[in-house]
Amino acid sequence: MRHYDWLAHYARMSPDRDCWTDLHSGRAFTFAQADDRCCRLATHLATNCGVAKGDRIAVLAMNSTDMMEVHSACAKLGAIFVPMNWRLEAPEIDFILSDASPQVLIYDTANAPTVSALTESVPHLIETTGGGGDTQYEQCIAGSNGDHPRPEVTLDDTWTLLYTSGTTGRPKGAPNTYRMALINAVNLGPASEITPSSKGITVLPLFHTGGLNCYATVLLHNGGSSLIMRAFDPGQALQLINDPDVGMTHFFGVPAIYLFMAQHPEFQTTDFSRLVRCGVGGAPTPVPLAETYIAKGISLVQGFGMSETSPLVSMQTLELGRTKIGSAGRCGLHAELKIMREDGEQAGADEVGELWVRGPNITPGYWNRPDANESEWVDGWFKTGDAARLDADGDLWIVDRWKDMYISGGENVYPAEVENTLFRLDGVADGAIVGAPDEKWGEVGVAFVVRAEGTELSEDDVIGWFHGKVARFKIPTRVIFTDVLPRNATGKVLKRELRNKL
Repeated sequence: MRHYDWLAHYARMSPDRDCWTDLHSGRAFTFAQADDRCCRLATHLATNCGVAKGDRIAVLAMNSTDMMEVHSACAKLGAIFVPMNWRLEAPEIDFILSDASPQVLIYDTANAPTVSALTESVPHLIETTGGGGDTQYEQCIAGSNGDHPRPEVTLDDTWTLLYTSGTTGRPKGAPNTYRMALINAVNLGPASEITPSSKGITVLPLFHTGGLNCYATVLLHNGGSSLIMRAFDPGQALQLINDPDVGMTHFFGVPAIYLFMAQHPEFQTTDFSRLVRCGVGGAPTPVPLAETYIAKGISLVQGFGMSETSPLVSMQTLELGRTKIGSAGRCGLHAELKIMREDGEQAGADEVGELWVRGPNITPGYWNRPDANESEWVDGWFKTGDAARLDADGDLWIVDRWKDMYISGGENVYPAEVENTLFRLDGVADGAIVGAPDEKWGEVGVAFVVRAEGTELSEDDVIGWFHGKVARFKIPTRVIFTDVLPRNATGKVLKRELRNKL
């Protein structure tokens, strides 16, 4: 019988080593303790909720070790873990529930109002605080003996169903198989120097591949330990990094996470020397931000990945994090990539096209979406929707999302490139560029800018900054100052909301 239960393995091999620590509640579990709780949870789900192999278990909750427990309990039953974005409104959650049809919905008290507003029916509801106590969730665990069914599970079975952020429409479910999880651990683990002695912190939401798989599941696969942060707090993160008794070795975030830490008063006094790897993804890192961390002795190691790709496709080395700031590095060990032109031919070196990827790290296809499966795969290659280029050294550069590109006077403009220049302007705390309709040029750029505290940048200051630094057709024609940029739960700027303000 084949069964891929990573947690059970380390409960046998190193039962007393730290597995998961919940920073919000202060609860900490060894591998043996974590495995016992997950076995008991699996028993309850099978016995009292009728969960069998292939059934979905949805979770609507803030980060906690509970979510990691549900994820591992699913592995014991061959059930499918469906973490959902808690920033969505009830109708959006209803859509995911109708699409995934879960047998169980586990939710935390913080999201109880959303659950009460749902119209979709789920057979079994289980409430938790995400921090222990006398809750339904804890009662389920305490009342079970841990003797759960052990169905045959193969690498081709689905472990997790990740729903895309839905920034351009209805979210799509991307099945992540055990094979994808294994390949990601092999692609990402050794390249990031993850060992049984490693300790990482999860600050991104666990409903997102960056939170779950960079590096939480990779640490689990390698017998390392994870600190789970309920929601990102830059001050707390810096304190943990700075504390030698914590001994943190791995940190992963989107560029906005690193930006917020760099803007925190404790940044200058934080000792980053114990960190083995600071990974970054989700968007290209602005050069000025990377240089800020290099000055602290840290390379932000950029990578590229998606929910559909498990996620690692490419990643920099520590050296490339310093010498090729902004690139997404080189193709992972078990992955393939190429850049395709719109005419269907493969692009040459430094020629911009669409990034296509292939390999055992790619989802077998979207959940209940045969239309998307037909349009977004070509001969086994997944079309990512990202505009990118490969340089002569084989380094990948993500230029922007195709959907964010706009055409001004017949010229393609990729906002990420213009934003990189914007971030070099003193007084800019945050910013984004979007295209807006224009009678003369078709589209022109508009800059949304968050001023740094104590500065008084004007529109002329911002527009004037670009002259001589980017081509004239790339220069924004107007500036809108705002107190904050709208972002999704993973830190990506919601550009559709910015376009709605034009």
